[in-house]
Amino acid sequence: MIQHSTLITAALLILLLPCGCASDAKQEADNLLKNAESLYNRGLYEQALLSLDSLRHIYPNAIEARKRGLRLKQSIALKQAQADLAVTDSALQAVSADYAYQRDKVERDRANLRATKEELDMLARTKMVRDSLQVRFDVQCAKIKYIHKRQKED
Repeated sequence: MIQHSTLITAALLILLLPCGCASDAKQEADNLLKNAESLYNRGLYEQALLSLDSLRHIYPNAIEARKRGLRLKQSIALKQAQADLAVTDSALQAVSADYAYQRDKVERDRANLRATKEELDMLARTKMVRDSLQVRFDVQCAKIKYIHKRQKED
C-alpha cells in the first residue's frame, strides 16, 4: 500500500510539475515584457526592442505576453519614425533653403555669363541631397500613417 500511494504521489508530482514550470515561464515572460515597457517609457527604444526579441525567442509559447509585446513594438516603431521624421524635416528645410539660395545665385550668374562649373556641381549635389531627404521624409510619413492605421485596427 505504501508503494501504491508513493506511485500515486509521484505521478501527481509529475503531472503538476509542468504546470508549475508553465506558470514560472509565464511569469518570466511577463517580467521581460514589463522590462521592455519600462525601457520604452524611459525612451530607450533599442533596449526595449532587444527585450521584446528575448521574449519572442525564449518564450515562444507565451502568447498573451507576445501579443502585448507586438503592440509595444508597434508603439516603439511609431516613436522612432516620429523622431526620425522630426530630424529629417529639419534637415530638409535647411537643405531646401540652401538649394533655393544656390539656384537663385546660379541663375543670376548664368544670366551674366559667370556661372562656374563648381557652382553648377554644388547646385546638383545640393539638389540630390534635398531630393534624398524628401524621399526619406515621405517614407517616414507613410510609415507613421500605416502604423496609425494598424493601431486603429487592433
